[in-house]
Amino acid sequence: MTALFTVIFALLAVLAALWALTWFIARAVERRIPPIGRFVAVPGVRFHVIDQGTAPEGQPPILMLHGLAGQVHHFNFSLVNALAKTTRVIAIDRPGSGYSTRDRNTAIRIDAQADAVAQLLSALQIDKAFVVGHSLGGALALTLALRHPQRVSGLALIAPLTRLLENPPAVFRPIAVRGYLLRRLLAWTVVTPSFLWRGRRVLPMVFGPESPPPGYTLKAGGLLSLRPSQFIAAAEDLEGVVASYRDIPQRFGELAHPPRPIGMLFGREDRVLDHDTHVGSLQAALPQLRVDSVSGGHMLPVTQPTLVARFIEDLWQASRA
Repeated sequence: MTALFTVIFALLAVLAALWALTWFIARAVERRIPPIGRFVAVPGVRFHVIDQGTAPEGQPPILMLHGLAGQVHHFNFSLVNALAKTTRVIAIDRPGSGYSTRDRNTAIRIDAQADAVAQLLSALQIDKAFVVGHSLGGALALTLALRHPQRVSGLALIAPLTRLLENPPAVFRPIAVRGYLLRRLLAWTVVTPSFLWRGRRVLPMVFGPESPPPGYTLKAGGLLSLRPSQFIAAAEDLEGVVASYRDIPQRFGELAHPPRPIGMLFGREDRVLDHDTHVGSLQAALPQLRVDSVSGGHMLPVTQPTLVARFIEDLWQASRA
């Protein structure tokens, strides 16, 4: 029995030490990258919102939705300032990600997130927005346009998830953790230290064949991935999209009505989502879809912001007509 108690005590001591290390790192990250926007509450969700620029009279502002395990700084790195010179730009942390929070079991499914975003637009007194979505944010933008077509004047999709895969991309498989308690136990013990150890192997999978630009860890919010809440939200989102997105691609044809500009920008060497699979899925339903295939990886909003800004502006200008 003494040996058993010794083992249990040692295990608890290790878990306590890991929890303390995780807490210390999370607080340090939050001091380095605090919230920079304002908070807007809708039922079940408290959104962290960056709101810059002024929209021309009667024209739609731009709404930006980031991807799985991402946060608002993927856009704030460069795109928000560039686009805000011309119009109003609203970039948000999706429910649970970054500094946005959500009630338990709320706004996890992709359809529920779309409804929460529509409620956010109402809270901001925006009737209609031009929506930009990156990666999983692209899937959310498509879902928003299908569920609330009157709120979307056009879509600019950057490396979007357009269909479910048999298995999640390799870089996201470690977050495919089920269970409320297990996710939190792992998030507050082993996830942050392990990410510090394996981060140099993860980034090439996300960015490749490109490299993270200088300033990525701070200005693009890379360090926020070390917060336990970020892992928990990503694990919940991954389960939520599997549970709710399967039928969405079958409705892509509905996006042709009402007529509006829809475009897709995709890196041919994307290591997270396969170019041909996800371009083809949407192009088959919308032959009029604008597709810009470029040399690059998955993180185009960070690695090629000038190109992405020009793509968004072209489609936004078309939506004004």
